[in-house]
Amino acid sequence: MKTFTKTVEDFSCTHCGAVVHGNGYTNHCPHCLWSCHVDNNPGDRASTCRGMMEPVSVESAGTRFVITHRCTVCGHTRRQHTSDDDSMDAIIELSKNTAFIYGK
Repeated sequence: MKTFTKTVEDFSCTHCGAVVHGNGYTNHCPHCLWSCHVDNNPGDRASTCRGMMEPVSVESAGTRFVITHRCTVCGHTRRQHTSDDDSMDAIIELSKNTAFIYGK
C-alpha cells in the first residue's frame, strides 16, 4: 500500500489567509502552523472530512520539531515535521501552549 504521494500545490491558508507556495511536502501553513484534514495518507487528498487541523503541541526532534495537529471536526490527529520556512515565532508560541497542556 502506498503511504505517501508527493503533491505540489499552492494554497491560501483557511486559518490566517496567507498564500502558501507548496513544494510537494507542504503539510501546513508556515505562518500560523494550521493545516486542513485533506489526506488519509500523506499527499493522497482522499479524506472527505476537510476540517481544520489545529496545531496542538510541538516537540523537538533533533534539529527540527514535530507538530501534532488535531482535526477540529473529527478529532483525527497527525504528526508532521516542521519545515525550514516555518515561523519560529509560531513554533515558540505553540511550545508555550504545549508546556501548559502538559503542566511544564
